[in-house]
Amino acid sequence: MPAHHQRHPRPRQSQDDFKELYGRLVHLGTGDARGALAGITPERVVAAAREVRLGRTVTMAAPVETRATPDNPHPAAHRLTGPPEDEEHAHGLHFATDHFGMNVHGDADSHLDALCHVVYDGTLHGGVPASTVTAEGATALSVELVHDGIVGRGVLLDVPRLRGVPWLEPGDHVTADDLRACERDQGVRVGEGDLLFVRVGHRRRRTVSGPWDAARTRAGLHPAAMEFLAERRVAVLGGDGNNDTAPSVTDGVDFPVHVLGIHALGLHLLDYLQFEDLVPLCEQEGRWSFLCVIAPLRLPEATGSPVNPIAVL
Repeated sequence: MPAHHQRHPRPRQSQDDFKELYGRLVHLGTGDARGALAGITPERVVAAAREVRLGRTVTMAAPVETRATPDNPHPAAHRLTGPPEDEEHAHGLHFATDHFGMNVHGDADSHLDALCHVVYDGTLHGGVPASTVTAEGATALSVELVHDGIVGRGVLLDVPRLRGVPWLEPGDHVTADDLRACERDQGVRVGEGDLLFVRVGHRRRRTVSGPWDAARTRAGLHPAAMEFLAERRVAVLGGDGNNDTAPSVTDGVDFPVHVLGIHALGLHLLDYLQFEDLVPLCEQEGRWSFLCVIAPLRLPEATGSPVNPIAVL
């Protein structure tokens, strides 16, 4: 394994440079109502199914958390609503029931961002008016767009493995050169219609060192790395952090990767996944591609959903 222990510099990106990059990427979009998912053709799903050789399934989601932490001040609420205490030990039939509530776009729980999640310059992806998103819900580009699920070839690129470190420190970022180097090091190539997962080690650092305020500082992709995704025409981007670096390197834009990915390219993003269960199996098998199945909840007018992506090797 190569050992590149140096922290990458943080080249600033001016607003003009960002707008130029955005303009290039938006012209590379598919123009399809489903965004980049148009690249997942039936033929590519069939080809992805051929990735299955072991019959092993592995989750890429973290357990939903119900306690407050520095990165999760408004945790999910979960309580049992039944059976009533006076029925717990009574004879006959009773049911255990639950109530669950969640801040979907928080900084701890695994979730999917729908194409209506990002409003930029008054529009959603594809020029859809921002007025289609109201307090009552999103009438366009909601999670309902993927009610049949997302199934395709998943590829995991492990940047800490490339650099010979357990994780990238908060504030560090992944470049396009990192992604290409991961391909060479791992013997895999990202292709059109792939579901690309980029590991920065966020979840491992959180487990080892404890939660921190990830809204203020975290590792992620440099905005310029999104050109790699556009060139390869990937269908989905997922990460074990927020995908965006914090603090942002882009002047005037706090979440440039979200803007470029969701708004310009029409990518569904998956944030705060975990790859610690999957990496050992990929290492063991010597391959970093797999069939991937993503099934968001059917929330017809929602901007996102909790999610449990499954890798099938």
